[in-house]
Amino acid sequence: MGHTIGRSKKTGLPPGSLVYTGDKKTESMKISIIDYDENGFEEKQVQTIEECLPYKNNGRVTWIDIDGLDNIDNVKKLGDCFGLHTLVLEDILTTDQRPKMEDFGDYIYMVLRMLYYNKKTFRITSEQISIILKKDIVISFQEREGDLFDPVRERLRSAKGRIRKMGADFLAYSLLDAIVDNHFVILEDVGESLEDVEEELVMNPSVKTSIKIHTFKRDMIVLRKSIWPMRELINGIFRLESNLISSNIEIYFRDIYDHTIQIIETVESFRDMLSEMLDIYLSSISNRMNEIMKVLTIIATIFIPLTFIVGVYGMNFKYMPELEWRWSYPVLWLIMLSIGGFMFYNFKKNKWL
Repeated sequence: MGHTIGRSKKTGLPPGSLVYTGDKKTESMKISIIDYDENGFEEKQVQTIEECLPYKNNGRVTWIDIDGLDNIDNVKKLGDCFGLHTLVLEDILTTDQRPKMEDFGDYIYMVLRMLYYNKKTFRITSEQISIILKKDIVISFQEREGDLFDPVRERLRSAKGRIRKMGADFLAYSLLDAIVDNHFVILEDVGESLEDVEEELVMNPSVKTSIKIHTFKRDMIVLRKSIWPMRELINGIFRLESNLISSNIEIYFRDIYDHTIQIIETVESFRDMLSEMLDIYLSSISNRMNEIMKVLTIIATIFIPLTFIVGVYGMNFKYMPELEWRWSYPVLWLIMLSIGGFMFYNFKKNKWL
């Protein structure tokens, strides 16, 4: 989830103030560089921002991946080196951004949510990732080490597919595609968990079942907040007239757009399922309560005439002739048992029990 509370750190500061609003994820900033073209490939980790400068305008495609945003000075220095606007740097450090895309002419800035699903807790968590697309350069910013881009790195290392033959726009597409495709993996896991909850709902619903349903409803909110703006982002790229995205790449972004539509439809169907499951849970609990109340009502109904009889003969008036009869006690028991048995028989006959 986003770090909304972290926004309070920026209260009263002027626009463009660089304040990291997220949680501390790493001990230090990790800078990874992948530089490649069709004929060559280089991958390395560097310690300083200055070591990234030789890769500017070197005629090859360069991917600079930043893990950890705690070092604000390094983020500012990187922005100065690559000509990034102060407001862009502010958005990178404000880690509760809504997915969006902005065109600054010589570069495009994109913000997305990278999602993770915990099968044990049934919770979806998200992390902000910012992507800068420049001519022959892609810069990605993440809050912590570890991401969904290992398949992209493997394709670059092994030169599989066309990624090494294409430009920085195709690399940016590959990163977006990895993030969007991960939604399908999460939805598949959520779907399996929902089947288990549905079975539990039918067999033996409990308070834990209700908690799980509400947890999944919150997860659907996280998914919607991630994927709906993503659709707008991809749609914005279609309308964008930028030299940074070649015309032959647009078809790939259109494929991502189709994927976002599929994800949205699946999320909406899951939301409908959860609403129905919650209704079923409430109905089953209500039915169970009705069954309990029915049993208690029947017991009370049987005992009403018996209580009346016992109450009458418990008044201890002196001139009650029945009190002097020898067989009055067993006769009274016989009458009460007969009344109770007759009422019980009628309840069974009418299938109220």
